[in-house]
Amino acid sequence: MAYEFSKYPDVQVDWLFSGRERQNYFDMEVFGDFQCQKGLTFHSHAGRIQPIKTVSKARLIRLWKDIHAPDLTDYDLVISDYEPISARAARLHNIRSVGIGHQYAFCYPVPERGANLMTRAIMQKYAPVDVPVGLHWDNFGHPILPPIVDLADGLKAERDTMANVLVYLPFEDQSSLLPLFQQFTEYQFYVYGPELKWDDFANVHTRPPSRDGFQHDLVNSRWVICNAGFELISEALQLGKHILAKPLSGQMEQLSNAAALEQLGYATVEERIDYQALDFWFSCELSLARPSYPNVASALASWVHNGCEDSVESLSQTLWADTALWSSTSVYWDAA
Repeated sequence: MAYEFSKYPDVQVDWLFSGRERQNYFDMEVFGDFQCQKGLTFHSHAGRIQPIKTVSKARLIRLWKDIHAPDLTDYDLVISDYEPISARAARLHNIRSVGIGHQYAFCYPVPERGANLMTRAIMQKYAPVDVPVGLHWDNFGHPILPPIVDLADGLKAERDTMANVLVYLPFEDQSSLLPLFQQFTEYQFYVYGPELKWDDFANVHTRPPSRDGFQHDLVNSRWVICNAGFELISEALQLGKHILAKPLSGQMEQLSNAAALEQLGYATVEERIDYQALDFWFSCELSLARPSYPNVASALASWVHNGCEDSVESLSQTLWADTALWSSTSVYWDAA
């Protein structure tokens, strides 16, 4: 979105990030002099959400101050990607707001798993906006947009990808995963994580966070093992990768993503990553359904530049009409 907005010199965009410390962001040059606030974040351990720690670490007084701090006098529009400070500050100052993100797709009856009255209330109240624009891998019969796929131009595979596996499981216990991967000696595992350092152990290659390095190894891998987050799976689908998704236990959004992946036939879903799960996944060559999504970011930037005049329904119809679904043996178009 930052790159697409830069094509409109008459649009001034200021960026606010929340949820982690400023020093924990990386590759942020495109956002210029961005603002950073504490915000809210979920805490997890060994692949499971920790509700008590999440609540105990929430600094609600600081959040209230952050919401009241921004001076929005000169802004015409606030765009939130399901970020609570910007969304609530816009409402407080009576500034028109648009929400763009996967979570806003849950305004509609998309596949759900692990939902209850509390999780639904949180999804609705966490970052409320005037115009919600949901993103998902399918529209499921509603005015939802395809994913925004963040892949650098010109990325091409530079080596044989058949045995390469990209791994991104930041919520899991890395100390148990690395020895597991070493047992599959016929594959090369490129494992990224916030606590990992650049190192190589036989067929396992650990890497710290790096946008360019991550995308390079993603393109040069045939297999992807990850949690059931939205963005990475969207990129992997666009590139036609084989996906093994392990949803974060207790996290309604990831559990629902897993349900959607199973319904669409886009990935293999496992509740735990162990030897049996990996052995089965590697040995089963399933037919590969691969969606090819249009440039949603460009369409959204143009839509915002034009004052968000067209309806979300119209935007959704146009973008899904430009979406193709390919199979490993045939090519066909599906209007979803």
